[in-house]
Amino acid sequence: MSLTPRHALAAAVLACVVMAGCKKDEVDTTADTGITPPVASEPAPAPLPPADAPAPTATAALDVSSVTLGTAAGADLSITNPTSTFGVNDPIIVSVATNGAASNAEVTVRLKYQDGQQAGEESETITTTGAETTNFTFENANAWPAGSYTAEVWINGTQAETSTFTVR
Repeated sequence: MSLTPRHALAAAVLACVVMAGCKKDEVDTTADTGITPPVASEPAPAPLPPADAPAPTATAALDVSSVTLGTAAGADLSITNPTSTFGVNDPIIVSVATNGAASNAEVTVRLKYQDGQQAGEESETITTTGAETTNFTFENANAWPAGSYTAEVWINGTQAETSTFTVR
């Protein structure tokens, strides 16, 4: 059986219709619709910090070697009369000895009253390549409430040491 040209044309059109139906989810990129298809873009680069922004904190290993409490410190920053008992009107000096190398390390001391209430907080940023002592002095315009306290020492947001003391 041989096909006439008209039958051959009808078969070709039918084949095109069937093929077009099978590919209905595909986008015809050859047709000019006037609409530009979306182009996959790369993620935008992270924004740069402002020129006057502080340098990011970079630290190496910085350890707390000791925490000493007292009411007075000498010229070398050492506590002259270490104590764990303070009077209600005494200044409370927390002397933090660190060792190691760090650049822009934040050392924070928090005083917590017996029920966990924060009684004070001070921070210093230090850069060191060895042993360093940093003192934090807490004074209260009113009398310190009598009771148990904890001095918490934090290095770059991580608790490093605690020391307990009493106010009488």
